Amino acid sequence: MADTPPFRPTVTEVPVSETTTAGEPSTPLTGPATAPVRSHVRSLARCAAARARGDLPRVFTLHGRAFDLLEEVFAPDLTPSTQTALDFLGIPAPSGPAGADPAPAGRGSLLEIGSGAGAISVLAALNGHERVVAADINPQAVRNTALNIARHAVGDRVRAVHSDLFAALPPGERFDTVFWSSNYVLAPGSYVYRNDCERAFVDPGYAAHRRFLEQAGQWTTPGGAVLLHFSSRGDLPLLRSLAAACGRALTVRRSREVREGAETVEHCLLEVTAAG
Repeated sequence: MADTPPFRPTVTEVPVSETTTAGEPSTPLTGPATAPVRSHVRSLARCAAARARGDLPRVFTLHGRAFDLLEEVFAPDLTPSTQTALDFLGIPAPSGPAGADPAPAGRGSLLEIGSGAGAISVLAALNGHERVVAADINPQAVRNTALNIARHAVGDRVRAVHSDLFAALPPGERFDTVFWSSNYVLAPGSYVYRNDCERAFVDPGYAAHRRFLEQAGQWTTPGGAVLLHFSSRGDLPLLRSLAAACGRALTVRRSREVREGAETVEHCLLEVTAAG
């Protein structure tokens, strides 16, 4: 394991506001669980609509770089969540043109859970992360990530893994940062996924979130960070309850209100630490 000090995003704690800068009401992170923005039915309808679109581009642009997009994979250009995640992680647009020399090393290693098309993992490598693992439970997303690893020639620093959270990782592998931009909409525990794309939108009974909270800390280097991208589409009080039940604490490190269609949604970066 490299001796490079672990990269940690800026962790200036910010208050969670309940209004936009224009004074328009938003859905706060601690708002009622029945708020329409939290409806799993609506989120699944958004997923179905995305899958049915015949005009969805098979190449999208993020941070000035082009990325391939396969069918049945979450489309980063349809929502601001991927851009928000990059901002939370402090990953800027690469300074050089495509094909230029990579950014200087020094940002440590990164495990991204739920890599989707792989844009975050690829951009992390282009911005100085020396070792990146992009894991996804959706086989099509793993193939998509591999395409974008090849497109941007970062195969020496990034590998795509088909994994249900941490299940397929080598037991001894550790990371300076473990990050998941989660499927934070809560679905009933009895809900059964109809396709792999739905896994990016909802989590039945927060079963995956519970396992992430329980296990993520086991995969960090000493002094490493576990970071969870969440939003007011999810149930933060329930998430805090699950965290407490497995001996974890959640701290809001960054927060931002984002316009998503007709709704204003609060996005936040949570750090998961041992309680007490």
